[in-house]
Amino acid sequence: MAHVFVYGTLKTGQPNHKVLRDGANGRAAFRGQGRTLEPHPLVIAGEHNIPWLLNLPGRGLRVLGEIYAVDERMLRFLDEFEGCPDMYQRTRVRIAVLEWEGARSVPEGTPVLEWEGARSAPEGTPAADGTLQCFVYSTATYSPEWVHLPYHDSYDSQGEHGLRYNSRESR
Repeated sequence: MAHVFVYGTLKTGQPNHKVLRDGANGRAAFRGQGRTLEPHPLVIAGEHNIPWLLNLPGRGLRVLGEIYAVDERMLRFLDEFEGCPDMYQRTRVRIAVLEWEGARSVPEGTPVLEWEGARSAPEGTPAADGTLQCFVYSTATYSPEWVHLPYHDSYDSQGEHGLRYNSRESR
């Protein structure tokens, strides 16, 4: 079981959230809301208006997202889905937990796939300081001009930024 922090199109209500709900990809369970402990630049870039978390800790904004507990199969699927390691790289980031649902409950409308032992697993709770180490898909391989794009603290594909995400199905 690993924790993954999602900040873009994989979040609830966003275009790619369905892959976290698809049991064929592995298992994922919503655990809570969080924000990166350190600022990072979250930009929307490229011809498909993809959200990118630039691997520049200490620069940008503290980014809001969701925390999921995933099994090994889902983690492997997400690596492939995110084009890891070429497009994105999976790294560990400290997340400040804002709301912790754990396995007890989830926000209304968020499907949860539970698996044997998930409700009683002792690991995977936030530290005493309210933080949690999570995997995140960020990138160190980006165009230099991306650093100068507007930074966002939260992503919504239909947001006021006006940069509509071009889904994989539409490309």
